[in-house]
Formats: sequence, structure tokens, C-alpha cells
Amino acid sequence: MAGYDADAGHLAAASERGAIDRAAASVAEAVADADAVFACAPVGALPDLIGEALAAAPRDCVVTDVGSTKRTIAAAVQEERFIGGHPVAGLEVAGVQHAREDLFDGASWYLTPSAISSGLLYERLHGLIVAFGALPTAIEAESHDRLLATVSHLPHVLANVLVAQASRALTRHDEPLPRVGPSFRDATRVAGANSAIWTDIYVQNAEAIADEVETAAAALGEIATMLRSGSADGLREWNDRARDDRRRLLEADIAGGPVHELRVTVPNRPGVIATLALALGRGGVNIVDMAVAPASDNQSGALTFWVAGDGAAERAAELIAAEGFPVGDQA
Repeated sequence: MAGYDADAGHLAAASERGAIDRAAASVAEAVADADAVFACAPVGALPDLIGEALAAAPRDCVVTDVGSTKRTIAAAVQEERFIGGHPVAGLEVAGVQHAREDLFDGASWYLTPSAISSGLLYERLHGLIVAFGALPTAIEAESHDRLLATVSHLPHVLANVLVAQASRALTRHDEPLPRVGPSFRDATRVAGANSAIWTDIYVQNAEAIADEVETAAAALGEIATMLRSGSADGLREWNDRARDDRRRLLEADIAGGPVHELRVTVPNRPGVIATLALALGRGGVNIVDMAVAPASDNQSGALTFWVAGDGAAERAAELIAAEGFPVGDQA
């Protein structure tokens, strides 16, 4: 596996840790014989980096990225070999020195195929991500950015606000820094995360993040009113609801339950696999694995999905049928 980084120190560290087998002198050299390319950079730099990789990579090579925003990249890169990606894994620290073998185990990995994405290359990328231990899910780029604004980008904003508010309060009262409790440490773990990465994220997803900030501000205003009114019953209900919401969100096990096989006959045209993968992703169906078998005339093909979870096969069959494709026997 070859790798390239503009910083020679980062490249040397990756080689020393065994993250790459060969250090390349350029992007072109790194991707020359690749089957799959992962472009990793701040999201503002990704369109140019992806374009450089596509220009040098073989025609049967899939190119993806790991950016936390997808809409701008999807608009900038229109090529059948490119499939946007975003693994939701890692810590607030950056650098190859923090790499772990189990980094992607059980992690969600969003994929944003377009209408022109190659089905065969999507299958290859999906299988590779599964081999990493992650759980790939197809999603539209717009939906991805709205979702991440809520579950990732807003928490970073709130963490920054919390630490700034605590710092101002201590300065104002001329008090020594207290021993903070675990709730403050947990809530502010991501405060001030790598600015080289996060400034681009804030800029690229500004509208969606701003919407979530305004929604959160309105909710905080409602809580402030409730606190001032002394409504014990209202506060208890609010707190209980938060506990139940958190449990529902964290205990959802999309990969649990039995695995079912579905066979679909599809025409050989661009975007078919992306259409079906996105439909299943929107419907909450987890694709454990997939395979494509073109017919001998190359006019159609057999597409097999393996989906996980109780009721997943029935739900998947309904979603696929709604797209106009017949579903074969399920196993």
C-alpha cells in the first residue's frame, strides 16, 4: 500500500508505524497502480486532491475521500470512479501517531454515490470498508451534511461555547481554575479540535450548522424560562425525556439480528446500484455485503444484497420494489 503526504515528517511517521508499505514522492506516484484511493485532507482541499488522484489513477480504480462534509465535494467532482465517503471514527487528536488497528471496528462509514457512480466500483469500495470492520451506509450528500450538522458539528460548536463561557466566568470572578467534574470534561472533549480541519468544516457546512445552532439556542431559551418559573414537573419531564431519547439513540443496533439475502435483476446502466443503495440507506436497512454479477450480454445483471436485522428483508424488498425492480427469493 502506497501513501503520500506533502509533509515529509508525516510520511516518514506513517512508514515507521507500518501504516503504509511504500512512501511515494507525489500523488501521481502513490495512485499509479492503485485499486482504491483514499483522499485525506481538510475538506476545502479535497476537490483539488481528488481531481489530482483521478487524473493519475487507473481507469478501474475507485477514488473516495474521508471528509466530514460531502455536498461541496459532490458538486465539484463529477466522475464515475469517485464515490464520496466519511468514516465516523477517531478521536479529537490528529496524526498517524494516534492510529489504531481497531479504529473502524463497528464504526459507521457514510458513502455518497452519485447517479453516475460505477456500480462495480461501489461494490469494491463497500467490500473494502466492510473488511476494515466498518458499517457502510449510503446517503445523499445533502442529507449527510444535515445529519452531521446535528450529531457532529453542533457538538463541537457547543463544546467551544462551554469552555469559553467557563473561562470568562472564572476571569470575571478572579477565581482559581477549579477541578472540573467529569460532565464538563465529557461535554468539552472536542473543544478546540484541529483548526486546520474544523475551520473548513464550519465554512463548508455553515448553513446547516447555523440552523442547528439556532434550534439549540431556542431550546435553551425554553429551558431558561422553565428554570426561572420553578417548574419542577416540567424540568423532571424534560430530563426524563432526554434520558429516554439518549437511550433510544445509543441503543439502536442497526447491525443486529439475522442476515438475509435478496437478489435483484437490474439493467446495466449508470447509477442503478447507487439508487438502490441510497433507497435502502434512507429506509434504515443495513447492507452487510453486496455482489454484482453482470449477465453474459452485459445488458443486465444480478445484484445480491445481504441485509441485517429483524424485518430487514421485507423492508428491503419493499424499498427495492418501489424503485421498480423485482426481488428474487430471499434466504
